[in-house]
Amino acid sequence: MNAELGTAKKTGTGKDELRDRTKAFALRVITLLNALSHTPVARVIRNQLLRCGTSVGANYRAAKRAKSTADFISKMGTVEEETDESMYWMELLVETGLMKKSRISDLYQEADEILSMVVASIKTARRKK
Repeated sequence: MNAELGTAKKTGTGKDELRDRTKAFALRVITLLNALSHTPVARVIRNQLLRCGTSVGANYRAAKRAKSTADFISKMGTVEEETDESMYWMELLVETGLMKKSRISDLYQEADEILSMVVASIKTARRKK
């Protein structure tokens, strides 16, 4: 994984791609927020995005250690919520004019892809239940 660029290697070695991508996502969120201004509005959005953007990977790791399928589904639901919330705060960064859309579009796209993977994982787990 290249944490500096925030990209995860996609290998066929059985590594957990979603684990790598959620961690890289958190690192990219941190890097992005370090460039944000220090206005009161920016501070609120920074704190909110920092909290949910970094919790995506932390909650995914917790889901991987779930004690049952129901526990896994519940924990992955939290990952889904935190990813969606991250997207919300990124939208506000753009819509308030605090950040240009071009600066955030790749990170937003990554959140959308992570969200799709999480939803697919939840659906698969529900079918197995």
